[in-house]
Amino acid sequence: MPRNDEFLYMLRNANPIETVMGSYVQLIRRGRNYVCSCPFHSEKTPSCTVFTDTQSFYCFGCGAGGDVITFTMKIENLDFTEAVKLLAQRSGLEVPQSSSANSRLAQRKTRIYEMNRIAANFFYTNLLKGKDKSGLQYFAERKLSPQTVKKYGLGYASDSWDELTKLLSAKGYSDDEIIDAWLGGRSKKGTVFDMFRKRVMFPIIDLRGNIIGFGGRVLDNSQPKYLNTGKTPVFDKGSNLFSMNFAKNADTKRLILCEGYMDVIAVNQAGFDNVVATLGTAITPDQARLISHYAEEVIVAYDSDGAGQKATQKAINHFADVGVRTKIIRMEGAKDPDEYIKKFGKNRFRILLDGSFDATDFMLDKCEEGLDLSTEAGRVELLKRASRVLAGIESPLEREVYISRTSKKCDIPVQVLKAHIDTLLQKSQRTDKKNEWRSITAKTAYVRDDINPEAVKFKKQAKAEETIIYFLLKRPEECSEVEKLAPADIFVTPFNKKVYSAILGRMKNCENFSLSLLADEFSDAEMGRISGIAAKNREITVNLDVIADCAEVLKKSKTNKSDELSNEDLINIFRSKSQK
Repeated sequence: MPRNDEFLYMLRNANPIETVMGSYVQLIRRGRNYVCSCPFHSEKTPSCTVFTDTQSFYCFGCGAGGDVITFTMKIENLDFTEAVKLLAQRSGLEVPQSSSANSRLAQRKTRIYEMNRIAANFFYTNLLKGKDKSGLQYFAERKLSPQTVKKYGLGYASDSWDELTKLLSAKGYSDDEIIDAWLGGRSKKGTVFDMFRKRVMFPIIDLRGNIIGFGGRVLDNSQPKYLNTGKTPVFDKGSNLFSMNFAKNADTKRLILCEGYMDVIAVNQAGFDNVVATLGTAITPDQARLISHYAEEVIVAYDSDGAGQKATQKAINHFADVGVRTKIIRMEGAKDPDEYIKKFGKNRFRILLDGSFDATDFMLDKCEEGLDLSTEAGRVELLKRASRVLAGIESPLEREVYISRTSKKCDIPVQVLKAHIDTLLQKSQRTDKKNEWRSITAKTAYVRDDINPEAVKFKKQAKAEETIIYFLLKRPEECSEVEKLAPADIFVTPFNKKVYSAILGRMKNCENFSLSLLADEFSDAEMGRISGIAAKNREITVNLDVIADCAEVLKKSKTNKSDELSNEDLINIFRSKSQK
């Protein structure tokens, strides 16, 4: 996307970073800045800071950082062009024509969105008007209404090897593009075939209404039972949720998490828009963080079988990491929400939701499985299992309540159980400190820097470069003086040199410099590093004299390096000696 510096400046002013970030995370005021729990990694203590003066953010925990465009790219999984368009829509600005040209990746994504839309329409038409009525019969047997079929855009992939790929080819899409969208595969002979065949189809739609992939279910006993779109430039099954496009608009801070597509559709059809499902995998930390942007409480409605209960325990842990309350429903007389609603109706299901019990209750009940509590051995084993659960409860008050309840069940004095839990907590704290120290010593022993690898080798020089970059970001009006003292060619590490040159270039050609002007040239991780340079040096007093000292460090390093002979120089010397 070609830069339009004036437009990007207007876009940033129209979208204050604290306002945009505040719509995704809870910001806490700290002086002139804000802090929050980082939305890009799991943490219990806020380590992400929003700097209002520079309109940037930086997480001291995971290193994520940048400006409002970078944040939007990362939180919405967009490229630069898409993020600019989204922010422009949010603030009512019109993207200039010169700024709307798609980058190569944006063009690739656009083509996949188009193909997915054509494919979804093809599957939907096939379901309603195709010769094979088995897909329509399946949805009718599952008691789905025509309105629900239309709402979710459900479809059917017929038993054909190339019906869809021929249609896409006729519309001008190449074989490579069809494969890139995961709508087709290539055989050993080199021909392209339809990826989805003889399956009912579930379009997967992102938060902005784009069809990003599909889930397909067979109607017989063939394997795999479910086939989901693989990883593409627009789809990652571990980062998206089925029906989140509907759930995000629900008038509640509570979400229902189901296990499969049909469960979600059945619950939604019963009048509950706030329902989602993972895409063929156990819930991931990314999905838990996505849910945390829209909900304060999640009700886990997984199947009642062993696999469903195991998945429930994983979900509880992930939601605890992102600060979302978890509740569990226990379905008696049905194996999943779909079956429960068909048997008992939507009103009973609503009562089931309202009567859902706390995740801690669920985990403590699981501790009793397979034990005979009438025996001392059974009660001792229960205490061992329950103690681990109780020690994991963050709130001291909540922990006290459950300790009291467990002590009565096991017929043990509450003081004895509490003392045991306190011992476990102290031991856990010592272990955490020990692991933290090991982590620190490990990092000290071997430091790896994937963004600026040369910084490990030239620590002093890299620090001098970062000081110069920080001063330039803080005092853009003095860029000419800074460049005279420290021309870009004296920089030692390639990444810092690239950053410094880019900033100088933007400052020379733009009156109002901001980090936004770098977002199209640097990756998310690189923007995080640049924001980190600014964030970590904020308390340091730097002036032009300091910059001159830093420049001397770099110049001396360059001089010393120029005195060293390269391998090629040595070879040439040996060759010249041998010829004499």
